[in-house]
Amino acid sequence: MLVGRTLFIGLSLSTLACASTGSPPAVQPTTATTVTAAVDTVVQTDTIVVERQNTELEARVARLEIMLLERNARIVDLTGTLAETRQEVVRNLAKLQSQASRAEAASGLAEAEIALQSIARMSGAQELPSYSEATAALEEGSQAFAAENFGGALYLATQARSLAASARSRLDPGSAGELRPGETVFATRVPLRTIDQRANVRQGPGLEHGVVATLDAATPVVGQSYTDEWVRIEDDEGREGWIFHTLVMARSP
Repeated sequence: MLVGRTLFIGLSLSTLACASTGSPPAVQPTTATTVTAAVDTVVQTDTIVVERQNTELEARVARLEIMLLERNARIVDLTGTLAETRQEVVRNLAKLQSQASRAEAASGLAEAEIALQSIARMSGAQELPSYSEATAALEEGSQAFAAENFGGALYLATQARSLAASARSRLDPGSAGELRPGETVFATRVPLRTIDQRANVRQGPGLEHGVVATLDAATPVVGQSYTDEWVRIEDDEGREGWIFHTLVMARSP
């Protein structure tokens, strides 16, 4: 009987040991499922960050492309201004024997001053290089007049009026003070043309704005200002609006 009880107790302990040994694996699938869910969440977050970075990069590239168009146009404009200035100086040198009178110089300076005063009240004028150059030319002209160099004073007054006219052409009096948020005025008028396909011109910088005109392929336009991805243009018929930057390209003035 003692041997039988000992055998029974031994078998019972073995059974309990086996039962306790087999219970832990049942917890493992739950742990594995939790780890997999955490990994999926991390991958999704990384994808969203990459898409945001790509969007910001595309906006920066678009803005740089537009600024490059402005820079090239500015170089062409300065080159033309330099050539015109040289020709004007040559003409003045040829007329040294018939210099302008005091009255003519005074009248020219007065006209230049009035032109600049009218532009100074327009929104965005202070940011235009042509306005700053016109102001400097007027100051130099006044100094030449004080030194009784009436020919030089009249020449500088003419330069000031020309630069003032250039600044005025950049600023439409009817739209003064209506720059949109993020809109930047080009330093000089930028000669552009539409690409080799028709392009829509919209009321504002965005697809949500209505179409005001549809331009044919290779239509010449002039860039006036820009936002991150849109360019404000004017065509030969005087129509103004916004066009997406990839639909225009540089052209010779």
